[in-house]
Amino acid sequence: MSRRPRQSLKNRLRRALVRVRRFLPPGTRLPIGLLLMAGGLLGFLPILGFWMLPLGVAVIALDVVPFWRWLRGPRKR
Repeated sequence: MSRRPRQSLKNRLRRALVRVRRFLPPGTRLPIGLLLMAGGLLGFLPILGFWMLPLGVAVIALDVVPFWRWLRGPRKR
């Protein structure tokens, strides 16, 4: 019936990252991610929100491989 909120959030984030990877060239992902993180720091403002911080980190992680590995965590063997 109803999905778990955590699973739904993971699916939405995954879809957003696929769109970012497909439509933004690699040279623009880093500045976009930094802008999202800067906007997330101003999350107390009405339009900006704290939701921008994890999205900015994920966008930056698309281009920075060691950061991506850290974000994903240890792999199960």
